Formats: sequence, C-alpha cells, structure tokens
Amino acid sequence: MESLARFVLRHRLLVVLGWLVTMVAGGAVAGTVTDRLSFDFSLPGQPGYEAEEQLIATFGTSTADTLVPVLTVPEGSTVAERQADVAGVFEAVRTAVPSVRVVDLGSTGDSRFVTDDGRSTFALVQGPMPAGFGPGTEAQVQPAFEQAAAAAGLDTGLTSYVLLSAGGDTEGPSVLVETLFGAVGALAVLLFVFASFLALVPLLIAAVSILTTFLLVLGLTYLTDVSFVVQFLIALVGLGVAIDYSLLLVSRWREERAHGRGNDEAVVVAVRTAGHAVLASGVTVAISLLALVIVPVPFLRSMGLGGMLIPLVSVAVVLTLLPALLSKVGPRVDWPRIRHDAVAARGWTAWARLIVRRRWLAAGAAVLVLAVVIAPVFGMKIGQANSASLASSGPPFDALQQLERGGVGTGVLTPIEVLVPDDQAEAALRAAGDVPGVRMAVAGGSSNGTTVVDVVPESETVDGQSIEVVNDVRAAVESATDGSVGVAGTGAIVQDYFSAVYDTFPYVLALIAVITFVLLVRTFRSLLLPIKAVLLNLVSLAAVFGAVTWFWQEGHGSGAVFGIEGTGAITFWLPVIIFAFLFGLSMDYEVFILARMREEYDATGSTRAAVVTGLGRTGRLVTSAALILFFSFAALASSPGTDIKVIGTALGVGILIDATLVRALLVPALVSLLGTWNWWLPAGLARVLRVQPSPLVEDRQERTAEDRPLTRV
Repeated sequence: MESLARFVLRHRLLVVLGWLVTMVAGGAVAGTVTDRLSFDFSLPGQPGYEAEEQLIATFGTSTADTLVPVLTVPEGSTVAERQADVAGVFEAVRTAVPSVRVVDLGSTGDSRFVTDDGRSTFALVQGPMPAGFGPGTEAQVQPAFEQAAAAAGLDTGLTSYVLLSAGGDTEGPSVLVETLFGAVGALAVLLFVFASFLALVPLLIAAVSILTTFLLVLGLTYLTDVSFVVQFLIALVGLGVAIDYSLLLVSRWREERAHGRGNDEAVVVAVRTAGHAVLASGVTVAISLLALVIVPVPFLRSMGLGGMLIPLVSVAVVLTLLPALLSKVGPRVDWPRIRHDAVAARGWTAWARLIVRRRWLAAGAAVLVLAVVIAPVFGMKIGQANSASLASSGPPFDALQQLERGGVGTGVLTPIEVLVPDDQAEAALRAAGDVPGVRMAVAGGSSNGTTVVDVVPESETVDGQSIEVVNDVRAAVESATDGSVGVAGTGAIVQDYFSAVYDTFPYVLALIAVITFVLLVRTFRSLLLPIKAVLLNLVSLAAVFGAVTWFWQEGHGSGAVFGIEGTGAITFWLPVIIFAFLFGLSMDYEVFILARMREEYDATGSTRAAVVTGLGRTGRLVTSAALILFFSFAALASSPGTDIKVIGTALGVGILIDATLVRALLVPALVSLLGTWNWWLPAGLARVLRVQPSPLVEDRQERTAEDRPLTRV
C-alpha cells in the first residue's frame, strides 16, 4: 500500500488525467449502457421454464402476463341471454390481435367463465413474450376489446397481475434524479464531518467511480447479458460506497496532518492504514457479489458480475485518484477548518469507555433488541407479492373486484398451462379439473399435435404455500397420462426459482463466508475476530430480513410510507440480492472499526485502549458513512416498482441496524469481553497466509484500572 501511494504521488498528473479521460468516456456512454441492459428472466434447464419455451414455440404465446378482460351485461339481462354478443366481442379481439390466444365461454362452453350473478363473464388472453417493460399485449387488446363491447352495449373491465402491479406506480424519478437526491444527502453529512470545502472531494470521487463503472459495464454487455437493475445499483450503491471509502481515507489524512506530518507523508500513512481497510472492504463486497455466478439464473449472475464492478472501481479510484488530489490540492480545499482531527471524538470515546465498563449489559441489550427484530423472519414467505398488495384503486383493481364479488377467485391472474399430446387431452382435462383448489380446467387450443389445457386455480399461485396446487395438478395429470406433461405458468416459474436459487444458495453462503474469513484473517492478523465478523454479519442480515418481513410482507408501515399494502411474500430473487450486497457492505464497517482497533492494540498491548481509541476514532466515521449510504438507498426506494423499493428499504434499514446495534454496541462489547483472545493468530496459520503471527500475551487492560485515563488518544 505504501509503494502504491508513493507511485501515485510521483505520477499524480498522469493519474488525474487518466481518470478524467475515463470519467468523460463513461459519461458519454452512460445512455448507451441503459439501452443495452437486459430484461432476461430465463431459467434454463428448469421444468417450468422449459414448458414455457414449449408453449411459446407451439402457440406463440407466453404466460408472462395473462390478461383477464371482463364483460358485464346491462342490469336486467344475463350473460346467457346475451351469449351471442359476448362471443362476438371476444371473436373481435381474436380478429384484431391474431397474435393472442383467447380462451372464453364461447370457445369452451364452460359456464364457470360466468360469475355467480350471471351478469359478468371473463376470458383468458395470452400474447407473445414481452421484450421489456413498455406497453405489452394490452396496448393492442384493450382498444379492440372496448370498441367491440361498446358496439354491443356491454360494460368492460381489464385486469392482470402486471396491470395491478403497475397501478399508480409506473412513473418515478429517473436514475439521475435519484442519484442527485442521494448526493445532496451525502453532501449534508460530509459537511458535518469535515466542516470545510473538503466535503466536495468525496462527491468528485463518487462521480468518477460511477461513470467509470458504466463504461466497464458497457464492455461487459458485449460479453454477456446484464440486468436492467444494475443501472440503479451502479448509480446509488456506487455513490454510497465511493463516498464511504473516501470518507475513511480523507479522515485519516486529516488526522495525520493534525499530528504534525507533512502533506505527502500524511497521504502515504493514510493509504497504508485506512487504504488497507478500504481494499479489504472493497474486495469483500466484490466477492459477495461475484459469488452469485454460482446461482444458475442468468439475470442474477449478471447482477453479480455488474455489481462486482461497483466496489472494485470505487477502491481503484479511492486508492489512486484521491491520494493524488489530496497531495496537490488537499490543504487548500480543507478550509475553513472548523473541525479538527488531532484527538478522537469526545462523545464516541465516552461511549466506548461506557461499553467497556458495562460490556455484559451492552452485549445483552444488543442481543435482546436484535432478537426482537429477527423474530418475524421465521414467518417470511418467498414468492411474489399477492394481488391485494399491488393496487387499491384504478380500472384493473375494479375489474378484479367485479370478478371476486361474482365468486371468481384471484387464480384467474395466474392460470396453470398444461401441455399434453392431443390424444391425452381429455384425460388431462378430467384429472386437472378434479384437483382440490382448481376452479376449472378447459382446452385452450391445439397445435402441432399438442394441446394446451388452461387450469384456473381458485387462488393466485405466487408463494411457497399457494403453489402447492401446481404440484397437485402436475401429479394428477402425469398419473392420468403417459407422463409427457409440461406445466407452465406463474406458479411453475416460482417453483423453478425455488429450485434454481435456493438449492444452490447454501453453496453461495459457504463460498462467501470462507473467502471472507481468509481475507479478514490476513487483515486483522487474528483467528477469532474474522469468525466473529462473519457470524455478526449473518445476525445483522437476519435482522434485516426480519424487518423486511414485518414491514413489507406483513404490511406494518408499507401502506403508510409507500401506499402499498402488505405483499404477503417477498419476491423470490430479492433475498439473494439483498444478502449479496449487505454482507459485503456491512463488513465494511467491521473492517473500518476492527482494523483501527488492531492498530491501537499493536501500539498499546491493551484491549481496553484498542476499543476506546478505535471506536473513538471510527465511530463518527462509521455512523456518517452509514447515513450517506442510507440517503443513497432512500433514493433507490423512490424508484418505480415495488421490488426496487424493497431493495432500497432493506439495504437502508440494514445499514442503520449494522452501524448502530451491531458495530457501535455489540462489536465493542464482544471485543472487550474476549480480551487478549481477539488478537491471537497461531504461527502455523500465519505462515500459510504469509502474515506476521500474533501470539497470546497478557493483556495490559488486566493490569489497568477501569477508570484510569488513557494517555494515547
């Protein structure tokens, strides 16, 4: 690290010019990157996905979203009396939009397409696989449907899962606006920390990091598909991470200058100490994300690859461009110097002394609060949001309410498509129709020797409990036929994600934990501290998922804050992404605090001094860094779409829980309790990892009175 710092100082002009060129290039291609991002949610090799591909190849239609047009006859008449007019409306839709498959009362003769009051009927309409998030099949179906219904004097409604998801939530601020919102919040925190124009420097570093990452992602899009979600993560996670790393390095530089070092020497010491912590943190975040390549889901893999670039680029910019800027203009922009860094923060030092004196009480209080927050996680459901949480007003909501009042359940939103050979269609129809929880099973068409059977469950199939009917339908049809059965639909895709993601997730967790442990052993020169860090990260993540379950799934506050009722389940891919980001980001604060504690212990031989001085020096930085990330994630939560809001709130709450309960209370309490064992690294393991060993020695804090003032602050 010292060699790197001195190299940068010798060539600072070239370093600055190089990053300037990269930043300009990144800004020029940012729009192109957005256009090249993928909306691919494929699951190669999974049975539901393969059945979906067969459905598309055979009939040209997809279950990505099933439109449910609803016709209501005038009061005083019934659907049976107007059956010819009703059939004509749906036939008009088939004629106007030949690419869709329409299954209705007229095509099947099944009276269960009619509501209990006899005045409304519905159809199932499926179109080609959408290419993105723009207007889909409904843009063609709706005008044709409404025009034909108006000519027949019938009232209309149109609903679907996607239309309900979009209810009132299709618009939101752009990525640029969100980034500016996060930057304003970060600037406010930086002004408090530095109280000088130096607060602008981390924002400059963040801008370079974000635009450079966009440039690298552009190159990545030519090698593999990259998910559209990456653009939000680059802008907002990149903003927070780059500023956090800059904050640590700049603060250490100011501290060294306050202790009398020359400017360049202060830069070198800051890179050698704080820069080492930044490198360890960035690599940990990158590994957490890169581990997603183990998951056999293309869009999660792409998010892992794209997300990995965020911390790596931030580390590169912070360890090269930032030292060059501090060496050249640092002292001049550090004006007016209202806040000084010659001594540790008094408030945090007093807090650390209190924790050391009451370490058992502090640890117990933190564990108790965390247990309360974690408790809801045992009720967490994985799947998709239920329809009740998607919209509470608007035409799609009204159409669904019309069906529900008529005794038609929400299962019409997520029909199960069963593909069987033509000669086994009748057996499949009878078997599927007899399954408990199924409203009806009808023949939806035949092509190239294959019949598609549309099975409408009573309730939507969106989570781990409700998809059981999909298993029952598959088992019933397979037993009634020769077993050549393909089952597609929302429920089948949810099952695929369970299989693809969560069957491999333990391997992801193990890989991240092992590699992180090895990195931290080298960073802390300790065996116990890395074990504690990994375990506390898992505890912190459990608390986050508990909070997400309570707030989003159970709806305690989501309606008041976002106007979205309880989702009933957490979308299947969100826990993996939240875990990957938070595991690394939370470890940042562990590294910042414990690296400084290790440094102080090496200087004093006292665990008490290490805790008091380490927390006194890093407490304000960690809480400030957490606030900066919180503002970034708050901006992310303003994005359109419930899933992005869940990510934003989960990451924001996770950072706050981690920086307060875990790192500012539980970590110092545990370090104080474990004493000299914190710093032990056996010689044999040290040789393997090529670091200096750390033998067990008598801790000086054992010979120091609890209230004796520390001489080295």
